[in-house]
Amino acid sequence: MTPTLSPRIQATAAPAIPTVRGWAARYAGAAGPLIDLTQAVPGYPPHPELLARLASLAGDRATSGYGPIDGDLPLREALAEDMAAFYGADIAAADIAITAGCNLAFSMTMAVLGGPVVLPVPWYFNHRMALEMAGIPAIPLPCRAEDGFVPTREGIEAALKAGGRVLVLVTPNNPTGAVYPATLIAEAAALCRRHGAWLVLDETYRDFLPAEACPPHDLFRDAGWRDGLVHLYSFSKAYCVPGHRVGAIACGPVFREALLKALDTQQICPPRAAQAALAWAVPALRDWRAGNRAIMAERGEAFRRVAARLPGWRLDALGAYFAYLRLPEDGPSAMPAAEALATGRGLLGLPGPFFGPEQERHLRLAFANVELPSISAIADRVSNDVSARA
Repeated sequence: MTPTLSPRIQATAAPAIPTVRGWAARYAGAAGPLIDLTQAVPGYPPHPELLARLASLAGDRATSGYGPIDGDLPLREALAEDMAAFYGADIAAADIAITAGCNLAFSMTMAVLGGPVVLPVPWYFNHRMALEMAGIPAIPLPCRAEDGFVPTREGIEAALKAGGRVLVLVTPNNPTGAVYPATLIAEAAALCRRHGAWLVLDETYRDFLPAEACPPHDLFRDAGWRDGLVHLYSFSKAYCVPGHRVGAIACGPVFREALLKALDTQQICPPRAAQAALAWAVPALRDWRAGNRAIMAERGEAFRRVAARLPGWRLDALGAYFAYLRLPEDGPSAMPAAEALATGRGLLGLPGPFFGPEQERHLRLAFANVELPSISAIADRVSNDVSARA
């Protein structure tokens, strides 16, 4: 008898980015060099001093052994101080756990909280995949283009009344780039308290918020935040170190006590050299991060101008790293259109169906990882004819 695989793994969709990049193998190069807008990676290198420290620390015997399962204290202290200043709130190292990337932070958080989990649609595909693999039910929370892809208070309440025990919000959002208003975040937190649900707030892209949107909410100013809020953060984007896999969870003592079990089992400890380098970088590179926020804003505005030149296409949302484009109504749906753009024009973007139900008319383009000339070239790659030939 042939052994079988886990039914949950088999039922989980294939990874989105490798699927789309596989189409690029059929691109002959006629339209110019490949423009890859599939993955949210910074389109510039890490700070040279951070690279130098990473190189030195990687060869240091002190960073080669196991560390605390919830992360090294210097980085926890540095992040707590940074968050306290950013949110204008009382946040301490005891509230912080460091993880081997933010995807793992989400998976471990879900292992602690269970479900059902309310996920706004469109959702970040790895969040949905993590729930599927863990066998945790998801309750889709539809978000509409006419609402800026921001969930409504009524929708959140209905999902919680339908049995949601955890509400996940991602702002700035992946895939749409939408920034959730502070009022909506406050209402979501109040609804979670009323219904006895946890709020999991993923702010991976908070370093790229416009200055006028900071702080993005007042949740940490509530003395009781530790009783119902779990906050996720990633160092990958702000410090350009996605390959080093460092993320963080901010939480209260009850959640933290349970989290330590997941941390000990799933990661043992986060990468030590990267933690040591980032403990220096968090305070030292504050101005450099602000400069990168300006770079991302410039790229976003450049993409907005390009989108305005695409006949029949509609830019439904844009922010942080992402643009969420609606396809022309007289063209094919997202999957064949994205494949045609990849194979015929060398433009790689992620079709909406990877981000949940009823997304067949949208593409996500991660403009953050290319420079301005490549953004300008997008207009020449996208046309109604290419969509029609899909």
